[in-house]
Amino acid sequence: MNSFVTASAVFGILTFLLGACVGSFLNVCIARWPAGESVVKPRSRCPKCSSPIAWYDNLPILAWLLLRGRCRACHAPISAEYPIVEAAIGALWFASFWVFGPGFLAIRVAVFATVLAGIAITDLKHYLIPDGFTIFGLFFAGLTSIAGAFVGQQTPFASPADALFGACVGAGAITIIGWLGEAALKKEAMGFGDTTLMAMVGAALGPGRTLLTVFVGALIAAVIFVAIVYPVGWIRSNKTGIPFEPPLVPFGVFLAPAALLVLFWGFPLIGWYLDRASL
Repeated sequence: MNSFVTASAVFGILTFLLGACVGSFLNVCIARWPAGESVVKPRSRCPKCSSPIAWYDNLPILAWLLLRGRCRACHAPISAEYPIVEAAIGALWFASFWVFGPGFLAIRVAVFATVLAGIAITDLKHYLIPDGFTIFGLFFAGLTSIAGAFVGQQTPFASPADALFGACVGAGAITIIGWLGEAALKKEAMGFGDTTLMAMVGAALGPGRTLLTVFVGALIAAVIFVAIVYPVGWIRSNKTGIPFEPPLVPFGVFLAPAALLVLFWGFPLIGWYLDRASL
């Protein structure tokens, strides 16, 4: 019993550390892809003084703590976003392997969730969804769907046929919504990144749950904007006298968590709705 607990603890720690390392690379993608830079070269450097960062100053979470959140060379502050992302992705990978056990399915869930996290953070910061995330995610979802059919570990992901159909439905649905929004608002409502994002989501979830993802994402966005963004904006406008300008909606911020929610609870939600509709 003690050896089993010890082995589980060691495995959990190693899984968290693996996820934190993936989170460290995710930070590089988030920082560089919006600027059109390579994530391979040059090596990591301080954004303030451009000094190369040694490997021991690049250790996930630990390096930031030891450096007290400052560059070793110029002592400029390093954003807490870096260790937070690393810790969050580490926890995500730990949770995935803890729930699904070590294996192919846990890796699929962890990678899919990591890509969605990168999309949400980048869209929140830059109003941009880099192709690096979505194209990789699309190919990953498609290839692992085929592999899953061979190894017998498909659920909760879509079968190969549903993955192909879902990618088309996802891209088509969000494009149509974008056209309608552009016609109503007289300005661009959806970017191409949203289209490739929903193609990726469709390849992972299949057609039915992809449409549900759009609905859930829109619902989350509506709740947050109505409950938080607009009231705060109006209060600030009343205090400052500056007219309140509604902000742009980075839809990827809401579609990404919606896709993860629907991955696990989409079928029960659809079943619940169909049961109510048949009454």
